[in-house]
Amino acid sequence: QVATVVVILIIILGPPSQLSTVLGLAGAGLTVVLKDFIVSFLGWFALMGRQGIRVGDWVEINGVRGEVIEITLLRTILLETDNWTEAGQPTGRQVAFLNQYAVDGTYFNFSTSGQWLWDELPVFIPRGQDPYPLIEKIRNIVAKETEGNMKQAEHEWQRVSRRYGVRSYTAEPTLNVRPTDSGVVVVVRYITRAQERAETRFRVNHAVVKLLHQGGETAQPAKRVSAPAGVKP
Repeated sequence: QVATVVVILIIILGPPSQLSTVLGLAGAGLTVVLKDFIVSFLGWFALMGRQGIRVGDWVEINGVRGEVIEITLLRTILLETDNWTEAGQPTGRQVAFLNQYAVDGTYFNFSTSGQWLWDELPVFIPRGQDPYPLIEKIRNIVAKETEGNMKQAEHEWQRVSRRYGVRSYTAEPTLNVRPTDSGVVVVVRYITRAQERAETRFRVNHAVVKLLHQGGETAQPAKRVSAPAGVKP
C-alpha cells in the first residue's frame, strides 16, 4: 500500500526533482497561511520572558486597556476596563489578542513597578479667599493619607533604577495652582496602586471634606483625572 501511494504521488507530482520543488512551494504557502499562528507561538516565549507580562498585570494592547486574566500559547485574554481617567472598573468584556503583538507590535505594561498610578485631587478656591493656608493643609492631609504608598512606590522605583542605571523618581504629592476667572484650582497629585485607586480616592476625599467642614472653608471639589505612574494626564 505504501508503494502504491508513492507511485501515485510520483505520477501526480512528477519525478523527485519536481517533487522537492512542489513540496518547497507547499511549505512556503503553509508558512504564509500559518504566519500569524507561528509568530503568536514565538510571542508566547517573549511574554514569558523577563520583560513580558503575567496574569493580573494591567496592560494596554492595541489601544485596549485591561487586566490580564489568561495567557495561552497563542492568545492573551484581557478583562477590559474603562478609561484610565475614570474609575477604572471592568466593562464586563473579555478581549483576546493573538500573541504576535509581543513580536511585531507594541504593548504597555503598567504593572512592572507595582501597578502605580498618579491620581489627582482638584479643589476650587473662590476669588477673594487666601488660598495658601488651605493649600498647605490639603497637601499635608494628602501626604499623610498616602504616606504608605509613597514610601513603597519609591522603594520599588529605586530598585528598578539601580537595576537599569536610570534616574530615580520621587512619589511625594505635588501641587499645581491654576488661576481661573472666578478663583484658583488647586490640583494635588498623589500616588496610589491601580487596584486601590477607588479606596484611596475615597479616603483622601473624606479627609479633605472633613477639613473643609471643620474650618468652614468655601472651597469646592473640581473635576479630577487619573493617569498611569510616569504618564501625565
